[in-house]
Amino acid sequence: MIMGARIKAKVVRIAGGLCWADPGDGREPIQCLARGKVKKRAEGVMVGDEVMVSLAGDDATGVLEEVLPRRNQLARPAVANCDQAVVVCSVSQPSPNVSLVERILVQALYQGLQACVVFTKADLAPESDYAHLVETYRGAGFTTLVTSARTGRGVPEVRKVLQGVTSVFAGPSGAGKSALLNAVHPGYGLVEGDVSRKIGRGRHTTREVRLLPLDGSGYVADTPGFSVLDISTMELPELAQVYPDIRRHAEGCRFTGCLHQAEPDCAVKKAVEEGLINPVRYEHYTVLLDELRQMHRDRYR
Repeated sequence: MIMGARIKAKVVRIAGGLCWADPGDGREPIQCLARGKVKKRAEGVMVGDEVMVSLAGDDATGVLEEVLPRRNQLARPAVANCDQAVVVCSVSQPSPNVSLVERILVQALYQGLQACVVFTKADLAPESDYAHLVETYRGAGFTTLVTSARTGRGVPEVRKVLQGVTSVFAGPSGAGKSALLNAVHPGYGLVEGDVSRKIGRGRHTTREVRLLPLDGSGYVADTPGFSVLDISTMELPELAQVYPDIRRHAEGCRFTGCLHQAEPDCAVKKAVEEGLINPVRYEHYTVLLDELRQMHRDRYR
């Protein structure tokens, strides 16, 4: 590379006032210092940002000159330009946290991401224990995979889902995100946590947000958490729009802007009664709708 040449790259790690940007040509990420104008920008620099870098003479270091416009950004975890959320939930040890899965899906879809659901630790429970969960999310229209990092079940399917896009892995601690990523790409060597017997939850093993490159193409974000539901700017009717199974039936409602809760002649409630919409999904929708309604009340007090 020519000294001072400007190249486009993707920020894959930020630590200690430095960032590392991947040029995407097979080389190691370039360690960068940011120009003053970049440091001062209100939006800052995030993992996932596409940037312009001026190279130093050794091609291993450079200066971050410009941050290109973002397609999207998440607050927690702080990642920009994601395409897909991979929502990870264990079928055992710890028990499935369906409420958190629902909240992550809402946040991801509201941000315009694709979403798929991956159930882990299938070797620890009989299929009869979790088959209803798999059917719930497949029936709702999500790509839904069953995996075991220990046996390799489902790992090729996960690898295929990740190709060519930037994905964020999300789910409760102890769900096996790091173990699954290690199985997908054995070279990662991510630290895997265990589950506390006392509280039945996993211990956090990921301490910083970083993008991990995949063989072929694509990145995965291994993140310390994706559990904050930030939908305070969402209008009430928008919530149903991020439920693909509810959205499919909403056109049959009598009233435009139907919230599918107390309104008469609601096609969504009818679909729930007829088993066309999973009642668990609908119940979580109504809980979140009530929470969102309360957020709006608090905003105008």
